[in-house]
Amino acid sequence: MTGSVPDPVRFETDGAPVIRGESVGEGPAVVLCHGLSAVRGYVVHGSKVLPRQGYRLITYDARGHGRSDPAPDGYTYEALTSDLGRVIDLEASEGPLVLGGHSMGCHTVLTWALANPDRVAALILAGPVFTGDEDAADLSRWDQRADALERGGPAEFARVSLENIQGDEKTIATVERIARARTELHQHPEAVADALRQVPRSKPFESITELAALKMPALVIASHDEIDPGHPYAVAEAYAETLPAGELVSEAKGESPLSWQGGRLSRVIVQFLGRNGIEGEAG
Repeated sequence: MTGSVPDPVRFETDGAPVIRGESVGEGPAVVLCHGLSAVRGYVVHGSKVLPRQGYRLITYDARGHGRSDPAPDGYTYEALTSDLGRVIDLEASEGPLVLGGHSMGCHTVLTWALANPDRVAALILAGPVFTGDEDAADLSRWDQRADALERGGPAEFARVSLENIQGDEKTIATVERIARARTELHQHPEAVADALRQVPRSKPFESITELAALKMPALVIASHDEIDPGHPYAVAEAYAETLPAGELVSEAKGESPLSWQGGRLSRVIVQFLGRNGIEGEAG
């Protein structure tokens, strides 16, 4: 994923912040929601495998992120889920609907699916973190990142965000460079700082036990803790075990996280959808 993205389209309704995103390809709709402080291309990292395999890939910048407008009503999972519903109604109201997301985006799509289970054909869940047992230390970490963004911009934000990552010097430098470039894509960094403080204090649902109500196929993408400690492997494992049709996948130990490899992750998603009868319309 590079530091430039195509000009977005506007997903908007009266009385709500303008959400900007893009829709690429034809076929079953796959709506992907990014994580906190990311932008729309960072679920599959700019990969076009899904459109090439006959799926319609819909991505957008969450409120306050990327090129979407700041939100005067704040940054909660209730608001994020409402935005997702608007995008679905405007862009994916017919045919099979696949919802996916990373971290914050993962929790957003789960919240919408819990309210609309009959409308979702499959779920793609990368890097879940919410357990319902978050403590003050977890929240303080996000406050520190918000402070860093306001104090020192993308470079300081990237440095503080990656303090606990383990890896060789080259890997850490590469991850820091990508995190800095990603953060530079935000038109409203002050809004991202607000989101960093507010989203972690918002609950998408009360407990992961609620996920047992979701019967559709669900692909859960885990990362090993050494390289991605912010998205614990054990949490992804718990999600996969709780979801009745959950399937856990991950990279091998020592490899770059699967959720960081856009092309490879996209191919895994295509294979998963095919196994579950959601075929693309590739010619």
